[in-house]
Amino acid sequence: MSEEVIVNCCSPTLAGLKTGSLFSCSYKSRAELFASLRKYNLLLGCRGVRFFPLRLKNNKALIYVYRPSHLVCDLKNTETRCLLSELGYDADSCGSCLAVLMKRLCESEEFPHEIGLFLGYPCEDVRGFIENRAECAKCVGCWKVYGDVEKAKRQFQKYKKCTRVYQRQWSNGKPLTKLAVNSRGAR
Repeated sequence: MSEEVIVNCCSPTLAGLKTGSLFSCSYKSRAELFASLRKYNLLLGCRGVRFFPLRLKNNKALIYVYRPSHLVCDLKNTETRCLLSELGYDADSCGSCLAVLMKRLCESEEFPHEIGLFLGYPCEDVRGFIENRAECAKCVGCWKVYGDVEKAKRQFQKYKKCTRVYQRQWSNGKPLTKLAVNSRGAR
């Protein structure tokens, strides 16, 4: 798992702008993968960032990079709790929610649509995506928008700008430990 991929895929999460990000990577052995995950968790855990393997299949890993404090906060949202409950999640526990998400990812070839809630996408957009079967979105960017288009567009721009800045800083030698802002507490 390369730092370049982490910067390219996870900059808004490292910056504390986004709850979580996903990327996939190849691995030769589970031991090597888990050693790499431990390394990044030790390196960035003190900054409030966690690396979590959501799915391992055919020597490819789907890695969830997230801020637990942000996820806890997101799971307190009434609409989010309601939607997750409808889908069989216990929103009182991040660990339980991640376990259900992992199970769903492993049982199906499709991404469970509620995964957007774990990435910090607005609940109304995740619900809209599910109810409209990914059709009829008002706008498409980092996710399909069914609610507030202007707010989503502003968020898309923030994410793009953050990623460009982080890519430049990383390529100029700034380490991940300096790129990841410290936000261990809830937002």
